[in-house]
Amino acid sequence: MHPRRPEGFDGLGYRGGGREEPGPGARPFSSASELGHWVTSPPDIPGSRNLHWGEKTPPYGAGTPLGGAGLNEEPSLGAGGPGAEQLNRFAGFGIGLASLFTENVLAHPCIVLRRQCQVNYHARNYHLTPFTIVNIMYSINKTQGPRALWKGMGSTFIVQGITLGTEGIISEFTPLPREISHKWNLKQIGGHLLLKGLTHVIAMPFYSASLIETVQSEIIRDNPGILDCVKEGIGRVVGMGVPHSKRLLPLMVLTFPTALHGVLHYIISSIIQKLVLFVLKRDNSHNLPTESSTSVQSMLDAYFPELIASFAASLCADVMLYPLETVLHRLHIQGTRTIIDNTDLGYEVLPINTQYEGMRDCVNTIKREEGMLGFYKGFGAVIVQYTLHVAVLQLTKIIYSTLLQNVS
Repeated sequence: MHPRRPEGFDGLGYRGGGREEPGPGARPFSSASELGHWVTSPPDIPGSRNLHWGEKTPPYGAGTPLGGAGLNEEPSLGAGGPGAEQLNRFAGFGIGLASLFTENVLAHPCIVLRRQCQVNYHARNYHLTPFTIVNIMYSINKTQGPRALWKGMGSTFIVQGITLGTEGIISEFTPLPREISHKWNLKQIGGHLLLKGLTHVIAMPFYSASLIETVQSEIIRDNPGILDCVKEGIGRVVGMGVPHSKRLLPLMVLTFPTALHGVLHYIISSIIQKLVLFVLKRDNSHNLPTESSTSVQSMLDAYFPELIASFAASLCADVMLYPLETVLHRLHIQGTRTIIDNTDLGYEVLPINTQYEGMRDCVNTIKREEGMLGFYKGFGAVIVQYTLHVAVLQLTKIIYSTLLQNVS
């Protein structure tokens, strides 16, 4: 029995010498529609090849041309082959990592000095400019070593982790939305802000413990453990652990200012971030890059608008809420028997012995005894912090543009 398929048959032609001429009763394939009757594909199986129920595999040639991006695929941002794509991914990861490093590690000495100035009601020098704050940083580093400027950094990461974990747990077991969808309404926004407020209230005792670690003078401080922030936060809730004075404010008094600061910071930063992203994307749509700079410009447009928007949002929120943050830190630190560095000299220590009755009394006392500028003590540290952030972002952008141009 001879096989029906001739030897050397390969698709529509033969492996041997060219195609055979069609017979007298045959007609050639003149269109792709007729070819579709001869070329078949496996049956569609829901769940295979990223298909969903009710979808069919599109016929060959009905989609986008070869090499182009599909309907649900993003176009390749960089040109130059796999090497350029790998560099793009690595550069995007590096840009985000550089921004995260700047916000949480490089800026930590500024956060330490800023908080010490805020709670130091004795201070005569308010350090409103970056020049005086840099000078006091140098003095503290000279007398106590560089460790004094990075104290409490581990506890700040722990507080961030507790905040994120608490927010996730609450959103899982309650109807409060963790994110606001595009079809938002007042009920959804209210539930989301309530979630943010509850998250800050639950993390409040651990925030107090972290604040103490960042402002406590290194001269009289023992070597703290990694989880001391958690232990002291739990002790603050149950009323056990490190002894405190009678001037310690109960957590119920701290609930409102803590939740107010957290929710307002989130609202302001979210609004500013949306506005900046809208402006940047509108400008990018009008300024189309040239053909020679398409790869570099598209990658910069993909990564940097998000970072710039996040930077502007954090800066505006910190500046607008700085007086409220000063009041909040003084309320949290009261009665904890904390000894801080002398921010006027840089080589002495001072005890914190305030007697505020609550948020309103704290505001009135600062206004009466220290003036309106008393709410902005240590503001020079904010200028130094965000100047460093701008410098790191700009340096990262220059390095990334240079590498991408060399590859493309």
